[in-house]
Amino acid sequence: MVMILATNNLGKLKEIREILGEYKIYSLREMGIDVDVEEDGKTFLENAKKKAIEIYKIAQCNGPVIADDSGLCINCLNGFPGVMTHRFLGENVTDRMRNEYLINEVNKYTDRSAQVICNLIYYDGTNEIIGEGILNGFISKECRGENGFGFDEIFELPNGLTLAELSHDEKNEISARSMAIKDLKKKMNKILK
Repeated sequence: MVMILATNNLGKLKEIREILGEYKIYSLREMGIDVDVEEDGKTFLENAKKKAIEIYKIAQCNGPVIADDSGLCINCLNGFPGVMTHRFLGENVTDRMRNEYLINEVNKYTDRSAQVICNLIYYDGTNEIIGEGILNGFISKECRGENGFGFDEIFELPNGLTLAELSHDEKNEISARSMAIKDLKKKMNKILK
């Protein structure tokens, strides 16, 4: 079965292809689709579903679509930045600027706990299959690590390492996206076979 992944992110594409190896999965670019779906939902699932449905319509039934949305939710900040993880300070800021802002905000509290949440959806015009992954951790007191991107340098695991201090393979093994893909695969195998 051919599927379209609603992204051009090569890291996401590689990770999803590895776990869903029995399916042929193509990026938007590989399918000749050049569109950026506005993520204006109130939840990760709403954003993922919107992307899946819009890309499915554009692709004109060239195959089912898999779409995701994910982000960082900090408990002492009532789940902030959540769906705004990559946009809460605006467009022209660096990951480091966002991360330092979050550290300064979390430093006002004793609770440093946080989650990375990822929702994935498979959509084929009839079936909607949802996968979810949640990675629990903490916000570090400083930026640490050279591997990764986004908030990886401030998301600290229970073992004391940030995601940015893990190797690429180590991170992919435990990531919220990896959990969501595995969850989705299990549900797809029950429903689609």
